[in-house]
Amino acid sequence: MHDLPSRPELVALLSDQFDALADLVTGLDEDRWRAPSPLPGWTVFDVIGHVVATESLLLGDKPPARDPQTPDIDVKTLPHVRNDIGVMNEIWLQRLRSRSGADLLRMYHEVIDRRRKALSAMDDHAWLAPAQSPVGEVPYARFMRVRLFDCWMHELDIADALGKQVDEGGARGAGGFAEFAQSLPRVVAKRGKAPAGSLITFELTGPLARTLHIEVGDRARYVETPGGDATVTVALDSGLLVRLGGGRVDPETVLDRIDIRGDTELGRQIVRNLAFTI
Repeated sequence: MHDLPSRPELVALLSDQFDALADLVTGLDEDRWRAPSPLPGWTVFDVIGHVVATESLLLGDKPPARDPQTPDIDVKTLPHVRNDIGVMNEIWLQRLRSRSGADLLRMYHEVIDRRRKALSAMDDHAWLAPAQSPVGEVPYARFMRVRLFDCWMHELDIADALGKQVDEGGARGAGGFAEFAQSLPRVVAKRGKAPAGSLITFELTGPLARTLHIEVGDRARYVETPGGDATVTVALDSGLLVRLGGGRVDPETVLDRIDIRGDTELGRQIVRNLAFTI
């Protein structure tokens, strides 16, 4: 779960992911651009605007000037803003929302082209240098896997908002899921309150089918071969697990799509507390 792809492989996956996002929104009319997404307060436009903002910040850009014709909102008062990253996201979105979807897409292509060039120009020293990221200070390489996960997750957000089907597996999905899965043991133990000595097994079906065993001791960790029977087994589609972890769906509305075996009370407690992304 902790191994990172090589620099050329991860840069290629990010580039493919950027293309996948652009493909989803190319040709949308303005109504579809403003369709609500699974993220509170955000439309499809806002999801792409968020990617523009993040990649622009990584290039050293500042938010555009505020349109004086638009209200000056204190973004800290918005109910879905919970931290400094959320504040910065909303500042950018407030500055972008007066544009058309087509104009935002042109901006997206320009920013992504610059980011591709910047990533391709990086040497190994810069790639491995410490960087501040949503998961703390990590090597820039890990930060870029976080970016892959974030953009992959937003591809699912846009697809769900537009009622479109996308391939949730493949190399991009596997790369994004690897970053997601790295947090799962901590979430199971801290948020799900799985007790020490328990073994939690996730049996995933769907495009990213796999079996994950999490052993809870002094700290929660993955184990390849469990030493005994699972305390609880949670069987569900991989896409549903990711959406639960991303806080995109209400767990109470999908319990009938999840098979919980063993300690069913603990299993439901874990499922109800999977959301962890910012």
